[in-house]
Amino acid sequence: MADVMVNKSGLGSSIRERINACWLGKSIGGTLGMPFEGNLGPIDVWFYTPVPKAMLPNDDLDLQVVWACVLRDMANPVVSRHVLADAWERHVEFPFDEYAAAKRNMRLGLKPPQTGAYDNWFANGMGAAIRSELWACLAPATPELAAAYAYEDACVDHAGEGVWAAMFLAALQSLAFVESDPEVLLDQALRRIPRECLIHQAVTDVRRWMDASDDWMAIRRQILERYDHENFTDVTANIAFTVMAWLLAPDDFGQAICIANNCGRDTDCTAATVGALMGIINPASIPAKWIEPLGNKLVLSPEIVNLSAPPQTLDELTDLVINLHRKIDSRRPPVEDHPSIDMKDLCIKAKMAFVGALPINREAIERLPEGVWSEVRFDGTMGRLSAEEFKDDVLLLKFPVNIETPQRVRIMFNTAQPCRVWIDGAAAFEREKGIVSPSLHRSVMLANQHKDLELGKGLHVVTAAVRRSASGGAAWNFGVGRSDTQQWLPHAIYTIN
Repeated sequence: MADVMVNKSGLGSSIRERINACWLGKSIGGTLGMPFEGNLGPIDVWFYTPVPKAMLPNDDLDLQVVWACVLRDMANPVVSRHVLADAWERHVEFPFDEYAAAKRNMRLGLKPPQTGAYDNWFANGMGAAIRSELWACLAPATPELAAAYAYEDACVDHAGEGVWAAMFLAALQSLAFVESDPEVLLDQALRRIPRECLIHQAVTDVRRWMDASDDWMAIRRQILERYDHENFTDVTANIAFTVMAWLLAPDDFGQAICIANNCGRDTDCTAATVGALMGIINPASIPAKWIEPLGNKLVLSPEIVNLSAPPQTLDELTDLVINLHRKIDSRRPPVEDHPSIDMKDLCIKAKMAFVGALPINREAIERLPEGVWSEVRFDGTMGRLSAEEFKDDVLLLKFPVNIETPQRVRIMFNTAQPCRVWIDGAAAFEREKGIVSPSLHRSVMLANQHKDLELGKGLHVVTAAVRRSASGGAAWNFGVGRSDTQQWLPHAIYTIN
């Protein structure tokens, strides 16, 4: 790695300055956006609100620190999906969305890329895109290699757009070590992902819309009209916000990260990604007023566990990455065999019946003759019936739940439609309507879609009644996990045939 890289703007900066500014920009953007994460926006904030006394811990940076430390501790480090999957198991206890789904899938015996693709409603989330900087820093000015590293990482807990977003950003950030022209950077980064994917389309749309307007609010509306999603962490709209914010203020660090934040949705991630990219392009672009409240101390989340000698400052993280780059020496990821487990063998078994109308109660369900129930199996926790399959006004489902040791569990049943849920015959919760967000940790944020309770060892039954949707069908998500950690208990509900 050359000591100094000169990009086409004529800015000469040492490789250490660029990597350090990457982590600094990442920390600044993440700290700015963290208080607004999940806010649908628009927001009107142009500096830290509130002003922090140190950087806020954020999984955006935490996970990259874990990967760097794990690779550092290997005698012959190689960026491999299996190395990273093992690091998830040993060092990461986040219960969030795709993270928890991937860890659940690992415990079912799946291997990457199955862990990211199987039964994962959040496969297109931002969780891998926010980890792209490490791969760019380990492959500066080598976008194909950076994208290959990003794939190994992303496929552990994502699929589809969630993977393309990570590869796009890693390539973009890798090229930013030697190129500063946004149009050239975007052209080259887009070459690393399929033209037909939504990330490619969204970035292309943003560039086209910006030819007609420099009003971020107007462009934001266009982005949401075409790419909005009920999951606020969905990558497509958030990547579009990120690109727009950078293009609108390529020479104004504070303005760019604030526009990203003010678009709303996954604010800490979009602002952090913009900040990291601008730090790589020009380390001198980060104003002192944004640096001073944070200092240099690296703060990790408490969900990062059992990590040996983690860096204590951003300077130490920078040195770790520089040394790791030399140690890996541009080694490509290994060619992987196909996983041996057929995902078609995994299912969730249930009993299903149809009845005339709500309201319906436990006694009415218990009086139903056994002959009205049919044995069914679903491919995973996310179930769906078309209008043609929905035979009456109300769908009844009975899920067996096997608890291996007595513990406090979280039962989740999430649907946008009217529903009622009973656990072992006792009324648990009901809702008339609501958004779909099938995550055990998010269920506390949404009304009436879960119950925490003590369950003894053995077999239990969760019964749900769901009214058909306006279109005539039904969709739902059913899950069981630990109440304290919000981690899935996969063997309580899944069957492997």
